[in-house]
Amino acid sequence: MSNLLQSKRFVVRQSLIGKNTNVEVSFKNGKVITYSHDKAYEIMKDNLESMNCWEKYKSYTATNNIPKVLRDTDAVISSEDNTVEVEDTVETEVDLTSEEVATPEVAF
Repeated sequence: MSNLLQSKRFVVRQSLIGKNTNVEVSFKNGKVITYSHDKAYEIMKDNLESMNCWEKYKSYTATNNIPKVLRDTDAVISSEDNTVEVEDTVETEVDLTSEEVATPEVAF
C-alpha cells in the first residue's frame, strides 16, 4: 500500500524517493492529477540532476501542471479536469462622437 500526499503543486523530492508515495495535486485551474512519485522521479532523473533547484534544494516543483515528459506515462495514475468554463462575456458598444474622442497630447 502506498502513502498519499496531497499537494497544490507538482513536486518531486529527494526525501520521498523509494517511499512508495503517490501524490494527488489539485491545481488552481481545477485539474486534479495523481501520480507515482517514484515513477515520476525515474522518468525525470537525468533532467533533475542537472537542475540548480535539485542541486540546492533537492526538490523540483511546478505550480500549473505536471511536466510534459510525464504526461501520457504510467507515472500518472489518474487525471481529472474539473475546470469550469465561463461563457458569460459582456460586449459593450461605445459610440463616441468627434467631441468625445480624446486626442493624446504629445510632450516634447
